[in-house]
Amino acid sequence: MFIKFVVNVAACLALAVSLSMVCGAQTTPANPEASSTTQPQASPQTQQTQDPTAAKDPTKGNPPAIQPQQPTDKTKGGQSANQSGTSKDRLFFALPNFLTLENAGHVPPLTARQKFGVVTRGSFDPVIFVWYGFLSGIAQAENSEPGFRQGWGGFGKRYATNFADGTIENYMTGAIFPSVLRQDPRYFQMGHGSFTHRTFYAMSRNIVTLGDNGKKQFNCSEVCGGMLSAAISTYSYHPKGRYVTTSTPGVLTYIPSDRTLSNTAKVWATQYGYDTLTLVVKEFWPDIRRSLVKHRSNSDGKVTTPSE
Repeated sequence: MFIKFVVNVAACLALAVSLSMVCGAQTTPANPEASSTTQPQASPQTQQTQDPTAAKDPTKGNPPAIQPQQPTDKTKGGQSANQSGTSKDRLFFALPNFLTLENAGHVPPLTARQKFGVVTRGSFDPVIFVWYGFLSGIAQAENSEPGFRQGWGGFGKRYATNFADGTIENYMTGAIFPSVLRQDPRYFQMGHGSFTHRTFYAMSRNIVTLGDNGKKQFNCSEVCGGMLSAAISTYSYHPKGRYVTTSTPGVLTYIPSDRTLSNTAKVWATQYGYDTLTLVVKEFWPDIRRSLVKHRSNSDGKVTTPSE
């Protein structure tokens, strides 16, 4: 089971890296200095001297004065994101990472409406549909939950199951339980310290979280919310035990039910493991992002000067 988990994690990270390269290649940061250097704005005095008849004829109005452009705030997007209590960040430039804050400082707690809103925005992001398709392909190849069988019908059932499992868990751990218990579902990156210290900090956030009052609490939203979501999914739509036909005529084989307590514990443990690993990735994602951006800048042949 551990080997399968490691293989799934490696495959997921490979997909995330490939998505990041595709999205990173399509998103080229704009240079705000280019327009100001290539298209200089004429001053009002220059425009007035271009029309000598305007000064002689008082009936002709002077051309309207051009308002000076306001300086561009390159951090406007980040500041507005912090003011709203969430971010617009994406892991590997693709996967939603809206509940992670970098260098947040003191931010107000999220309201219940904001918690449900950000979870909805992340759960139904277009990239998520591709992500669950990838996970369903892995489950199809491993023939997990044999009651779904193979073929496109089995793939569709696995896709619906993965999508429902992830969505239910997102709402339980990120919106419902945090709203009822008044806990903060966000992850606040440490961003400094040794690799070991930051790793243990990230892993501990599934056990320790902040309340809306700013005090540390047991992360009941993650632990209890994850258990409840696993129980709901396992006993609601996962396959029951049944007899199926075999290649031998008249011979049936029994496929055990997945609606068992042991399978519920397995589903919860898998979700908890993925969530813990994701927190570690979130902690080091700013470092990875800076490295990717720097590498892309060097590959583009951009030469920076001290004045830049």
